[in-house]
Amino acid sequence: MKISTQALISIAAVAAACGGSGPTETITPEQTSGSEVFALPADATILAKAYDSSYSVPDGFFVDERAGTSRSYTAHHVLDDSNSFEVCSDDLVEAQALEEADNRSRAVSGYYVTSRETDRYYEFVRELAYSGDVGNISDPTSPGYARVFRCAHTNRNGVDRNLLNGYSGRIDPQRLDATTLRDFTEYLWQFRFFNTTHRKVLSSYGSGDAPVLQHTLLLALVYNQGQNSCDRIDVVEWRFRADRASGNVSREFATVRSLRATLAGAIPTICD
Repeated sequence: MKISTQALISIAAVAAACGGSGPTETITPEQTSGSEVFALPADATILAKAYDSSYSVPDGFFVDERAGTSRSYTAHHVLDDSNSFEVCSDDLVEAQALEEADNRSRAVSGYYVTSRETDRYYEFVRELAYSGDVGNISDPTSPGYARVFRCAHTNRNGVDRNLLNGYSGRIDPQRLDATTLRDFTEYLWQFRFFNTTHRKVLSSYGSGDAPVLQHTLLLALVYNQGQNSCDRIDVVEWRFRADRASGNVSREFATVRSLRATLAGAIPTICD
């Protein structure tokens, strides 16, 4: 099924980035023994964002350049044979061969239109043909954007995308700085699937210094606990640390708070 761009696509490896909206709150760093400690938002703020259907990520969060596409579309990265990580190449011909093999193996394939490249990836554009029920989309075809990372920029070889902790890839050390790590973290968020009722980024912030940089996504993950039961909301710090010398990035997924809440007359409310 095709999904309209207005639906803010974010399904497994098919995603479109979305900008922030709704209430925002800046997490203010406090100095404690020479290190940065970021205070959590108030419970009321967490609940408001967790249940706000118009809110997804904070203002200033990474926005994919395809997000302005007027037609329904899909975007994904070509994966290795085990579907563990996004492949990379620094050769356009090789990247195109990887994408062609990927297109042949997909449930919905399409004919080649064009290709382009950015510092981060090669992108191959196809017009995808849909048959049968295409949901709320009337067009029989829609553009599909398949991407292959450029190894010199982002190398995800050996990453297990199903894991929340551990090795997360490598960024070219020559270009690695706080901004690059932030973009790496926020870009990949587009393609991350969580089996939750709602998933929201409360804040995105950096810390650390040489020789290790860190960028954290502060998340609110809402889990439905069944009829007549309160939801569980996990507040999570997903920390990405990058070694300046090697460019290697690791990730750590840590739940820092859990709340029980519900919508009482459309108003987010903490459960007793």
